[in-house]
Amino acid sequence: MCGLLAMLSSNSDAARFVAATERALPCFHHRGPDAAGTWNDDDAVFGFNRLSIIDLEHSHQPLRWGPEDNPQRYALTFNGEIYNYIELRDELSALGYTFNTHGDSETIVVGYHHWGKDVVNHLRGMFAFTIWDTQDRVVFAARDQFGIKPLYYATTDAGTVFSSEKKSILEMAPELGLDLSLDKRAIEHYVDLQYVPEPESLHAAIRRLESGCTATLTPGGEVVAERYFRPQFNVTPVIKGEEQKLFDAIAAALEDSVAKHMRADVTVGSFLSGGIDSTAIATLAKRHNPNLLTFTTGFERQGYSEVDVAAESAEAIGVEHIVKIVSPEEYAESIPKIMWYLDDPVADPSLVPLFFVAQEARKHVKVVLSGEGADELFGGYTIYKEPLSLAPFEKMPDPLLKGLNRLSHILPEGMKGKSLLERGTMPMEDRYYGNARSFNYDQLRRVLPWAKREWDHREVTAPIYAESVDMDPVARMQHLDLFTWMRGDILVKADKINMAHSLELRVPFLDKEVFAVAETIPHDLKIADGTTKYALRKAMEQIVPPHVLHRKKLGFPVPMRHWLAGDELYGWAQQTIRDSQTDDIFNKHEVEEMLKEHRDGVSDHSRRLWTVLAFMVWHGIFVEHRIDPGIEQRDYPVKL
Repeated sequence: MCGLLAMLSSNSDAARFVAATERALPCFHHRGPDAAGTWNDDDAVFGFNRLSIIDLEHSHQPLRWGPEDNPQRYALTFNGEIYNYIELRDELSALGYTFNTHGDSETIVVGYHHWGKDVVNHLRGMFAFTIWDTQDRVVFAARDQFGIKPLYYATTDAGTVFSSEKKSILEMAPELGLDLSLDKRAIEHYVDLQYVPEPESLHAAIRRLESGCTATLTPGGEVVAERYFRPQFNVTPVIKGEEQKLFDAIAAALEDSVAKHMRADVTVGSFLSGGIDSTAIATLAKRHNPNLLTFTTGFERQGYSEVDVAAESAEAIGVEHIVKIVSPEEYAESIPKIMWYLDDPVADPSLVPLFFVAQEARKHVKVVLSGEGADELFGGYTIYKEPLSLAPFEKMPDPLLKGLNRLSHILPEGMKGKSLLERGTMPMEDRYYGNARSFNYDQLRRVLPWAKREWDHREVTAPIYAESVDMDPVARMQHLDLFTWMRGDILVKADKINMAHSLELRVPFLDKEVFAVAETIPHDLKIADGTTKYALRKAMEQIVPPHVLHRKKLGFPVPMRHWLAGDELYGWAQQTIRDSQTDDIFNKHEVEEMLKEHRDGVSDHSRRLWTVLAFMVWHGIFVEHRIDPGIEQRDYPVKL
């Protein structure tokens, strides 16, 4: 887990970008405080910050490798971990290749020399990397299948820069001649969805290589992206009475994934909440580390903590457990710092408790495992039950559906049955756009007066839905979430917030071999017996403690509704709105009115308010340069 910065100049004048690269590297020093380095030739400058996890004494980057006739042919910068690197080294060594290190990085570049672009299909792990081929004068870049690791890029007349974090590209803007205008379309997508969807960023000139994609680039050329992995839920019918074979396959795949995710030359811990996902990971990890440490967080307010259940789970599986309780004061004080680490805002209140539990974990370990991805792969969100409740509407003729839909719009807000009628008479493509459902269009226009219907969430979701027309309804929802909510919210916060503390987060559920089993599960084994993730729960019956098998998922719940209405955050929110220089973006009067309505109990606007407030803090840092995020400036030697 590290941070990369790779510049390919358009005019064979890469040397003039060395100083800018050196200046930009400290922007993401937190991603790799153990070592730093740069390398350049006439066309390329590669910079790197390393967090040493495997092969601590070697595997420094930028890493050079080549065959016997050109031993310095390739330069590599790589962020992530390749969990099957031992097997790949053995395979490539048997083919006659030699290695100079004992780490996972070198397997990528040797694999690229042997397999070419197809190397990505041999990698099992999380990764973002760039390889500069000094012989063929081409850059090859790639991101992992699910988008666990980020890769930003920007192209100007001066050249193209890739980076693990956007702020380093912003730092190089003068040398690049980079336009720093904001993208209004991306802003609307953010407010509508609560995150910025790939490949966008809030700066129009900076984009992200999408999950499961590779890219090639030659000096002076454009970035040419190509998708190599597209997750599909290829459901396989299960013969009655043979369900246990599927459950056993799930358990075996997950156990193998956790075993490989435990590969490290440093101590590995695990996050532990009260649900089945993290408990399954921690239980399996304990088999490989008898002294496993687990970590959780919560709040003092009743009903907003899984601390007690997590402690019960820790005792049941026999691990030492460490708890961090977050106060409202700590919460408010941390927000500017968190927005700086994020690069673009994510309106998920659980970012803050994650920030603090990661901070606590880093005092004890360098790597943690977590349960991200289980809901998307195994059908864990409660909303996935919706197709069952709406099934009667599928049998109704179109004229009746249209009539009921019109009726749903004239029924008063809050009336029993209004939501069911409205959602049951809408196509899935219109009613479901992931877990980020807070604004309807009228509410969006209230705070974002320039919003355009053609820019709403459907612009993002329509192409994804078009790929899933042959899937069952639950699989279609999962497919959408893999490309939207998971990579826009879940994985962004997993990467950015943990790396803020130089802590590597590993996600064993998001393993391509685990997905190969999960994609075959029929919908009646995902949503069954009144629960979600049914097949996963059955697979874990002999592994996790009984008290978590059927427990409702909470994650890291936050009392945002209460805090924004009370003394904890109301004053902070009011001052944030008034100080923000975003009058050209938001109708600030309407935002203040929304805050008052929330305080007075007229309506629960907590998620809508948090979406706007997070953006305002981000804008104050990156655009107005008015808010000091409070980041320590850490000097360290850059090895040239």
